[in-house]
Amino acid sequence: MYPGGMAIDREEEQAVLEVLRTKRLFRYYGPAEGESKVASLEKAFAQFMGAEYAVAVNSGTSALISGLQGLGVGPGDEVIVPAYTWIASAAAVLTVGAIPVIAEVDSSLTLDPEDVRSRITPYTKAIMPVHMRGAPCDMKSILEIAREYGLKVLEDTAQADGASYGGRRLGSMGDAGCFSLQFNKIITSGEGGMVVTGDEEVWRRALMFHDVIGASQAGIPREQMLWGANFRMPELLAAVAGVQLRRLPELLEAMRVRKRQLKEGIAAVALEHGFEFRRLHDEEGDAAICLICYAPDAAQASRTAAALRSENIGAGTLYHPEQTDHHVYAHWDSILDKRAWTALGSPWAAAQRDIQYARDMCPRSLDWLARAVHVDVSPSLTNEDLEETVEGFHRVLAGQ
Repeated sequence: MYPGGMAIDREEEQAVLEVLRTKRLFRYYGPAEGESKVASLEKAFAQFMGAEYAVAVNSGTSALISGLQGLGVGPGDEVIVPAYTWIASAAAVLTVGAIPVIAEVDSSLTLDPEDVRSRITPYTKAIMPVHMRGAPCDMKSILEIAREYGLKVLEDTAQADGASYGGRRLGSMGDAGCFSLQFNKIITSGEGGMVVTGDEEVWRRALMFHDVIGASQAGIPREQMLWGANFRMPELLAAVAGVQLRRLPELLEAMRVRKRQLKEGIAAVALEHGFEFRRLHDEEGDAAICLICYAPDAAQASRTAAALRSENIGAGTLYHPEQTDHHVYAHWDSILDKRAWTALGSPWAAAQRDIQYARDMCPRSLDWLARAVHVDVSPSLTNEDLEETVEGFHRVLAGQ
């Protein structure tokens, strides 16, 4: 499912051609003076998301790493991450030398606040709520816990561009928010990412880490400069992303309308056969990229998904022990086994304390995921597509 990718049209083409014709492929200069597409994107993105600052980077993973550096997370620190998220969320924590602590998700498939509370230790530095499959986490509870314990909050908003909670855009509620523009995401430039924050110091640190040139041009004094990497976003990606950002409201509205119609069309038959819909902490703020319902057990979820596919409905389940999926912590073998690139570079060894992982450490999360039947909601679905999907659901569930 590529909501923004399938919407690419002449506007994106024209934006790319404009960059090529000026030969300004690099953010900071070219053969002639001109406005940077990356700088323009940062301003527009920050404004759209309700943040004061934005840093454009070359991937969603780079955004997470830069965001963690911005928050001052480092060796010995612990960051609580959900059991259901792309492995990059945990890998970014390891990249800055910190330890990912894996917590349960609840029926929303986002962090369970009470389990988060139970996993806080004296070493916990931050919580990373991940707004999975377009739906907001319980940000009210998470922010309350963070304030109670003096923790930082880094929102991973990779799968929920433009979604909201309580009227505020996701990514703008924590100390920093990170976004992805990879091709599967709601809006895309193929690759790319963004860090947003309302904290000037977090912005300065993320800026320094992602690119020393940008930090120098922003006026950060040499005596305050920290070394950084090169996570810069190219002008060509920013040209595409700028157009995609303008498309975002229309894409969200289209998916929300279609999801509402689909959910209303199957609600009665789903409940009649023991299925329950995924809990949403803010239904109006949901990006609506998918519809998820839970079967009474994993076997029925698998049968239902297979039967729906035979009706030409793109359904699937979210967890099977034998099918590797790096969205599920139980398949993060390299992390669960605590493999390190070098013996001295192991974050777990450097922490000098016992960190335990197990593939069954979050049983409630595995249960929810194994019972989940997932259907993408494309913004390009026609009324006929929706009618056929509803009819297919009725045939499959009635036949069970």
